[in-house]
Amino acid sequence: MASFAIEDFIGNGSLQGLLPKLLEEGWDDVPTLKIMNADDMNELNMTQRQKDALEIRSYLHDHALMQYADKLEESGNSLSELLNLSTVDLTAKYGMKRGHVARFTDRTTARGEDSLPEANDLQVMRRSASRNESLYRREISAVNSRKQSMTRSLRRTNTANDVSLEQSLADFKIKDGHVFKGIVASMPDEPRACGCVQATPVVENVAPYSTIENIPVQKLTPEYKIGMERSVKTKTPPLKASELWRDKPAVILCIRRPGCIMCRAEAHQLYAKKPIFDALGVQLFAVLHEQIESELKDFWPRYWGGVVLFDKSMAFYKALGGGNLLKDRFISGFLFNPRAIANYKRAKAMGVEQNFRGEGEIKGGLFIVGKGKSGVAYQFIERNFGDWAPLAEVFEICHRLQNPPESQSELLPSLQQRD
Repeated sequence: MASFAIEDFIGNGSLQGLLPKLLEEGWDDVPTLKIMNADDMNELNMTQRQKDALEIRSYLHDHALMQYADKLEESGNSLSELLNLSTVDLTAKYGMKRGHVARFTDRTTARGEDSLPEANDLQVMRRSASRNESLYRREISAVNSRKQSMTRSLRRTNTANDVSLEQSLADFKIKDGHVFKGIVASMPDEPRACGCVQATPVVENVAPYSTIENIPVQKLTPEYKIGMERSVKTKTPPLKASELWRDKPAVILCIRRPGCIMCRAEAHQLYAKKPIFDALGVQLFAVLHEQIESELKDFWPRYWGGVVLFDKSMAFYKALGGGNLLKDRFISGFLFNPRAIANYKRAKAMGVEQNFRGEGEIKGGLFIVGKGKSGVAYQFIERNFGDWAPLAEVFEICHRLQNPPESQSELLPSLQQRD
């Protein structure tokens, strides 16, 4: 799986000498570096070899094939030339496995954007989910095709953002009249194993703001940048959660278990969209309910390059469940749940590694919280193990937070009033 440590992304090739200049010019994290366009490269006086290297590495990062980056860059070929090579050449010259060759030559999607795997009992769910998923499936290619609109000017200014941001959001804009419930994943849960396992009850209301504003959290990691030591802080003083979104809206991703293959895949695919969240003025935070230092070091910055928080009281997780922790057993929640198995296969296809350390039965989810005390704008619950919040909804909510209507009550159907 592709790491968000920029040193891993750049490797030991022609881009290594650019590190000081990249840091100076603000290209200091992997998601931002990947949206660099031709004009930005010329400003940095990049050679053609360096431009080719960046294009190759960005493509490999999207397709979870970074293990071949050094060999492909050393070949001196451009990405288009490499994509036109035969399976025999890719295997013989670069040691690429045949399954990886198929992934490498698949130019239609990046890893993690595919729909859930086929299964007889998933057909209805897939038809329902595809309407939302298809809206953001093309997001990476859309952003790459309009890199000009997602450069530093988009990140650092507000006045020039509007037109270019509208263009970037156009490809996954949801239809008018969509209900932002944010509680269920793709469909309501159903009894499993011939009715022997009943559906997990889920509270159908978004958490009141009062349940999350005073949660004590501890910052375990900063946002990863060039040259930062890959160490984590374990003794930072706690802070009140409301400090996180005091000045800017925030997406709070509650991780069930950092070693879980599905949790890692979800975190990776969300943080990969960081330039869009930056453009929308929205911060990204990952929350853990368990502090195991070795697990944190494996999780950050490989699968998540942003700030990681520790919620010792599990208050965010209780808020997701209406005051109680949402839990499910491995056998009933995974082995007897075809949707969870499909989610596992989706994560497995992304090349994610996993382990089984830590508590994995407490379900996670996602909050989007408005700036200041404006309230919880959106909430998503991991009903089935490995469910992801629909990115089409997430981006739309963040866009609305950036451009709120005159009436605060019209912002979102699910927006909670302050207590």
